[in-house]
Amino acid sequence: MNFVSKLRLSFLVGICLGSIQLHAQHIEKVLKPYIKTAQLFQYGNQQEMPVFTLNSGEKIELGFDDMEGSLKSYYYTYVLCDYNWEPVNVSAFDYIKGYTQNRITTYRYSSLAYTRYTHYQAILPERNSVPTKSGNYLLKVFLDGDTSKLVFTKQMLVLDQKTSIVASVVQSYIPEFFSTHQKLKFSVSVTGLNTFSAAQQVKAVVIQNNRWDMAQRDIAPTFVRGSTLEYNTENIAVFPAGKEWRWLDLRSFRLQSDRVARADYNANSTVMYLKPDVDRSSQRYVYFPDYNGMFNIATYETVNPLWQGDYATVHFSYVPPTGEAYPKHDIYLAGAFTNYDLTNEWKLTYDDTAKIYRAQAFLKQGYYNYTYLAVDKSDPAKRIDLEGNYWETENSYTILIYYKAFTDRSDQLIGISRINSRRDRPGFSF
Repeated sequence: MNFVSKLRLSFLVGICLGSIQLHAQHIEKVLKPYIKTAQLFQYGNQQEMPVFTLNSGEKIELGFDDMEGSLKSYYYTYVLCDYNWEPVNVSAFDYIKGYTQNRITTYRYSSLAYTRYTHYQAILPERNSVPTKSGNYLLKVFLDGDTSKLVFTKQMLVLDQKTSIVASVVQSYIPEFFSTHQKLKFSVSVTGLNTFSAAQQVKAVVIQNNRWDMAQRDIAPTFVRGSTLEYNTENIAVFPAGKEWRWLDLRSFRLQSDRVARADYNANSTVMYLKPDVDRSSQRYVYFPDYNGMFNIATYETVNPLWQGDYATVHFSYVPPTGEAYPKHDIYLAGAFTNYDLTNEWKLTYDDTAKIYRAQAFLKQGYYNYTYLAVDKSDPAKRIDLEGNYWETENSYTILIYYKAFTDRSDQLIGISRINSRRDRPGFSF
C-alpha cells in the first residue's frame, strides 16, 4: 500500500467511524525531564494495564528513575475521574480509605551501571491508602507533599466486576476494510443492575494494545435484550490491524542484537546506532511474537534490572520509500516508551544529504516495540501508521464497561474483558 492509498484509507476511516468518538487522549504526562522509565502496571507483568479489583489481593506496581541521582521526597495520590478522564468534583475522603497522600519510601541508588540514577518503587494500593470506589483513577506523583510540584501522572483502573462480557474479533464487514481492519463483536450481561435507560447509563470503551490514544468511546448498544446489551453494528469497534511491531533488544549492551549496527562505549556512557528501518507496508504479513507496542525492562547480566540496568542513547533511522521527505507530514517515533506523544522529543528530523529520517532516545536496558507514525502538519489528529495493515495481525483488545446510576456522581467501572485477535500464533505467513 503506497502513501496515497494510506491517506485515502484514513479518510474512509474518518467517514465510517464518524459516529464513534476517537479520543487521542494524553492524560499521562511526564512534567520533569529528569524522570525516565515511569511505569505503572499489574504487579509482575509489565505488559498488563494497571487494574485493581475492589476487595481483592491484586497489586499494581509503580516505578520510575530520577536521573539526578539524589534522594528526594516523592508522594503520590489518587484522583477519581469520570469516564472521560475528567476529575470528579468530590472529596478524596469519599473514595480513598486512609491517607489521601502517601510518601514513596522504597528507593535504591543505581549500581553496576555507568548511568547514575535513583530508582523509586511502590506496590499499590498500600494498606493505609486504598481506593474504595470503582472507576478511572489518575495517579499523581509529586514532590515534598506539595501537589503543585507535580512530576508525572499515570492512568489506572479500579474494577468492581458486576457484568459478564462475551467478545470475539472478526474481519471488518466494511468492504474497504475487509483485509486491513479488525472488528470486535461483544455482548454484555448486566443482570442485577438497575438499567432503566441502558443507552444512557451503560457506556462501553474499547482499547487496542493498551493504547488510550486509540480508545473508541461512546459506543451505543445495537440491541438491548432484557439485561443483555449487544454491540455488533458494522461500523463500531473497528480498528486498523497494523502489523507486528518493530523490535529492539537492549537487554545487553555488550551482546549486540541483530538490530544494532554499531555501538560506542565511552567511559561513563553508551551510544547505540540501529540499522536503518525501511518501509514495510508492501511486505507480506508474517506472524512473530511481540509486545504489541509495549516494552519490558530486563537485562541479561544483572540480578535486578530496576536499579542495575544501564541507560544508552539509541539512534533510530527511517528510510522513506521514495527517498524524499514527506512534504505534508511529520514523522514520529511511537511506542509505549514514547507514550505515543507527538512532541519534539519523539519527532524525526530529515537528513537531506543521507535521504533518511533520524531520531534518538535515552533508553534503559530492556526489550522494546516501536513503530513510525506520519502526522498531518495541518491537522495532528490525522495520523497514519507507516507499517501497513493486515487483518491477520495479532493484537490485544480490552473492553471496559462503565455504569452510572441517575443518583451517582461518578462512573463505576463494572466490567473488563481482554481478548486477543489470534489464538493460533502461527509461525508462517498465510
